[in-house]
Amino acid sequence: MLKEDFAAAAGLSKALADKWYDPVERSMMEFSIVSPLRAAMFLATIGHESADFRYTREIWGPTPTQERYEMRADLGNVKPGDGKRFMGRGLIQITGRANYAAVSRGLRVDYQSRPEDLERPPDAARASGWWWLNNGCNEIADTGDFLRVSIRVNGKNRDGFPNGWADRQRRYKAALAVLG
Repeated sequence: MLKEDFAAAAGLSKALADKWYDPVERSMMEFSIVSPLRAAMFLATIGHESADFRYTREIWGPTPTQERYEMRADLGNVKPGDGKRFMGRGLIQITGRANYAAVSRGLRVDYQSRPEDLERPPDAARASGWWWLNNGCNEIADTGDFLRVSIRVNGKNRDGFPNGWADRQRRYKAALAVLG
């Protein structure tokens, strides 16, 4: 994918495209996010999760939802302070001690000891590609089911949709229009 196509597909300014193109392109190649469907869904997802590639760390309030990260066994948060320590990071917002441990093993980088390293562009993009691949998102993308991909990444609300569903759909349509 050319940088211009990346910028248009992700809806980025030239400055943000310059910052993110190489790390995202490398991640997409490494983790087989190469078909138009896979690429469009990945770019739409990480664009939404990172608020237009602006945040590689969750904005911490803490909100009531964030307070519930504490001591959540399903996230592997078993020690006091794990909720904040292992807040969402990376372009896809990897969250929880268990996910940090998995990405650490998968990429052979110790993000558990240095969680803030997931905020750096190369790590933020690579870890997000790794998470995407290892959570079956390529296979789901191949079916064309963007709703299912979005739920895999972010879960669903009471209505059965992921948070920000309208924004995710807008991003996906824009990316698909560019990437084919």
